[in-house]
Amino acid sequence: MPEQVPRSAAEIAAIAALGLPGHLGIELTGFSHDSVSMSMPVLQRILNLVGVVHGGAIVSLADTACGFATVANLADGATAFTTIELKANFLSAVSDGDLACVATPVHRGRTTQVWDAEVTHVQSGRRVAVFRCTNLVVR
Repeated sequence: MPEQVPRSAAEIAAIAALGLPGHLGIELTGFSHDSVSMSMPVLQRILNLVGVVHGGAIVSLADTACGFATVANLADGATAFTTIELKANFLSAVSDGDLACVATPVHRGRTTQVWDAEVTHVQSGRRVAVFRCTNLVVR
């Protein structure tokens, strides 16, 4: 985590461009304290051996959206968070186009936050995965 917790869409987008999110092509497309939206192009490098998007790439998209949503909602005095549980259900396979993800809060407490995310295929509108994570707030 950076020395100061990012709070704005611009700060979060800049961090998303670094590391794994940037490598995967994940971009911030919408930001509020009640939801974070991100997108990811389906590139050759994120396909698995049978030619569809690797489950790990889908989880990375959803986890990134939920992680940045958590950061945007950290209470005063919190310095970071860590994921303590996540679950993904894969509903359909995708081999081209773009993926969109929207993370929404289930619980925003002082010690934990729980977020749901839905990943969809932009071109067809099909749901690709649903995701839930629990994040532990660090003070």
